[in-house]
Amino acid sequence: MQPETRNLIAGDWQDGPETAENRNPSDLSDVIGHYAQADTAQLAQALEAARRAQAAWGATGPQRRHDVLMAIGTELMARAGEIGTLIAREEGKPLAEGKGEAYRAGQFFTYFAAEALRQLGQTADSVRPDIEIDVRREPVGVVAIISPWNFPVATPAWKIAPALAFGNAVIWKPANQTPASAVALTQIIAKQDLPKGLFNLVMGAGRDIGQALAESAQVDAISFTGSVPVGRGIAAAAIPNMTRLQMEMGSKNPMVIMEDCDLDLAVAHATNAAFGGTGQKCTAASRLIVHERIHDAFVEKMVASAQALRVGHALEDGTQIGPVVSAGQLAENLAYIETGRAEGAELLCGGARLERATEGYFMAPAVFAGTRNDMTINRAEMFAPITCVIKASGYDEALHIANDTEFGLTAGIMTRDLARASHFRRHARAGCVMVNLPTAGTDYHVPFGGRGASSYGPREQGRYAEEFYTIVKTAYIHSGAPQ
Repeated sequence: MQPETRNLIAGDWQDGPETAENRNPSDLSDVIGHYAQADTAQLAQALEAARRAQAAWGATGPQRRHDVLMAIGTELMARAGEIGTLIAREEGKPLAEGKGEAYRAGQFFTYFAAEALRQLGQTADSVRPDIEIDVRREPVGVVAIISPWNFPVATPAWKIAPALAFGNAVIWKPANQTPASAVALTQIIAKQDLPKGLFNLVMGAGRDIGQALAESAQVDAISFTGSVPVGRGIAAAAIPNMTRLQMEMGSKNPMVIMEDCDLDLAVAHATNAAFGGTGQKCTAASRLIVHERIHDAFVEKMVASAQALRVGHALEDGTQIGPVVSAGQLAENLAYIETGRAEGAELLCGGARLERATEGYFMAPAVFAGTRNDMTINRAEMFAPITCVIKASGYDEALHIANDTEFGLTAGIMTRDLARASHFRRHARAGCVMVNLPTAGTDYHVPFGGRGASSYGPREQGRYAEEFYTIVKTAYIHSGAPQ
């Protein structure tokens, strides 16, 4: 096998006992490659090497860490077109989105390159005489990163970059649906002057590699992005070792559309939030809560907007929605369409598999109306190009519906009323609130995360990342004359 299809274990590109086939969801005749699947013996080798390498990397100065991360980020941005094309081919998001993701991944590394130089401690005088106090942060150790397929380069980047910036070693298990993107990022990282075994790519099934990582006493921290059931399983397996956890999981994001909004802008933002990335975003707006006074007008425009979207091959010019990622995901999406109908929701458009020039997992974006917040389609995270309209009698009911969920990642409101927008910003039970913006779309230099079943542990991104990737040490130094 070539390095392009191998794992990086303890500093060496290695084959595995098995391989997994990787096909283009836009064109099932396009086999991207067969990718090595690691076994638990190789994982043990990676963990042992990571432990040794972390001791060396943790002792390096901030300038070296800065230089390494800056080189990774600069190369990612310079190769955004190439890597973005690979993302689009492998995951199915439109080419422009793939290129944007690759460039954003580079920005995460350059941002945390600067953070490596901003690691400042604190000093204080003790309440006792002749004692000085030094407070500083140290690396947590070996970090396991388990990342999803929907942002196969950006999500791992915002985890790997701070892990390395703050002196940790990394064991990365990416999603099996997107191994090519994982290898591409790993090749860039492996070029750098890192201790052998500091960074490891260990591809394999979650039930094997993921479970072994969660159970390992050699792992000091786990950063996971994925579903709630998998997250709960990781937590149950990790807690006996008191492993530090950071988990971003499900969502059911509401966008409240008030009667005083700019209706065309609301439709544009709702379309972006609901269907961007084929709806396969944790920040997607799958609940559109619309004031009854403008409900019918909004629904009419929303349906027209959804029907106007061009669904096609991710690499074709003009494609606005690519395929969903896999046959299993498509089957699950179509099952939600039938569930919505069975529960009494009105399917106004979309919801069917589409035929295109190439065989792929294409689906028409769907809009349900006449839905209630207790319906399955308004309770479960569908991860699909499906959105549901819920009618509300006024702002108070809309806010109540928005907060009536086990999740709390993002929430949005469309309104011209400043007082109402301010009230929503304060009372929406979500980690990220968007006013007159889509629910999807966040910046890399500020904290990201939610509440409830959406998140567990410290926030990701920005300066808040150091709360997870470092441990605070407080030292007391007697500075008086010897006794």
